[in-house]
Amino acid sequence: MELYANDTKTHDESRQGEAFASIGPIKHFDKFFYVESYGCAMNFADSEVVASILENNGYGSTRNAELADLILVNTCSVREKAEQTVRKRLTEFRKLKTIKPGLLVGILGCMAERLKSQLLDEEKLVDIVVGPDAYRTLPDLILEAGTGQKAVNVILSRDETYGDIAPVRLDSNGISGFVSIMRGCNNMCSFCVVPFTRGRERSRDAFSIVAECRDLFERGYKEITLLGQNVDSYYWNNPETNASVTFAQLLESVAQINPSLRVRFSTSHPKDITDEVLFTMAKFPNICKYIHLPVQSGSTRMLQLMNRTYTREWYLAKVARIKEIMPEASISSDIIAGFCTETEEDHQDTISIMKEANYDYSYMYFYSERPGTLAAKRYEDDIPEKVKKRRLQEIVDVQWVLSNESNKRDVGKSFEVLIEGNSKKSEQEWMGRNTQNKVIVFPKADHGFKKGDYVHVLVTDFTKGTLLGKAIK
Repeated sequence: MELYANDTKTHDESRQGEAFASIGPIKHFDKFFYVESYGCAMNFADSEVVASILENNGYGSTRNAELADLILVNTCSVREKAEQTVRKRLTEFRKLKTIKPGLLVGILGCMAERLKSQLLDEEKLVDIVVGPDAYRTLPDLILEAGTGQKAVNVILSRDETYGDIAPVRLDSNGISGFVSIMRGCNNMCSFCVVPFTRGRERSRDAFSIVAECRDLFERGYKEITLLGQNVDSYYWNNPETNASVTFAQLLESVAQINPSLRVRFSTSHPKDITDEVLFTMAKFPNICKYIHLPVQSGSTRMLQLMNRTYTREWYLAKVARIKEIMPEASISSDIIAGFCTETEEDHQDTISIMKEANYDYSYMYFYSERPGTLAAKRYEDDIPEKVKKRRLQEIVDVQWVLSNESNKRDVGKSFEVLIEGNSKKSEQEWMGRNTQNKVIVFPKADHGFKKGDYVHVLVTDFTKGTLLGKAIK
């Protein structure tokens, strides 16, 4: 998966108080866990699965690490910076162990699978190591670690989807929820470690997905984001009827739960987003008109080295098809600067494809070699960091212009906005997003709106990353 966030996800709770349960009656707990999540949205969704497993085994959640009996860090290995951040946090938690005997520290997710022996033996930063497909074994691993043993399970599965586990919604705004529809990835992009840390692709039972989405809607959620490393390749075969379900069919089933339930999805691999998906998006007003379509590079030569399985021309044709079917659609991207052997001409191809695709915004990085990937085995990381950073800055500068122009075009237009809560800067303002996934901030005024309401907002101005407006009665 290719969307990233840096903020920590935890759940607020007092050590002496009653732990929050997302469904069912309030429960009382004698032990508490603290969890931080880093990386892609899938990691945050996984933490909610882990919370459910722990809650069913007597643990409540706490936002205060000093009050926890168990500290878990859900990790990411996609970027080197993410790993450095996790190491720093684990070092800080190790200090807590010196003043709180019996405290257990564990890591989950991609970094756990990749660096298990190093973190357990060499640095002694953790007591428990759990891979993405082994969360069900966490209660047994906790007991094992409690005896002073090394507790490790990083075995990858060919069929684990956690489809039967109802996630505990951690730190949720009660309006927007993530629903995992598949796990793993079959796309062997040469720069990416995900296929090695999350295993092969497998799709979750369609009935359980729709049931989870319906349950969220009935509990007041107004927006669902369907998650997968590559959602468009979702494919589930019903063993009872032998009927298959494609991503477009699943998308339609979720959209039909209720017209007031917004549906988003992430992330799309360009080779797999079909006309069937695009026409389904166009058909249902409640399916948001936004597609994250990572390009990574604008050079066909670089795309071949990255094993992206498409050319520059093919990608631009896909962008044109999206805009033909949904002229109002917003498109964002992922871009890597300074991949192995990248020339200035390759770099300029990336600059030009950004302008031709006219991205509304992008997630931009310079290349960092990840051990175990195909690129690390096949190619030399031969672009100097100074050159990588300069090229990245040029990419960022171009995207700033494109985003600025995109926001400027929205001034004078009105959009339906789902209120997600207060704006970050003022409790006197609401913030929400439109169907194109753009954040819009507007004064609360005296209209009597509340969180979770749909509001029509006229855009009057914009900042670097936010549209500003006023509610229309």
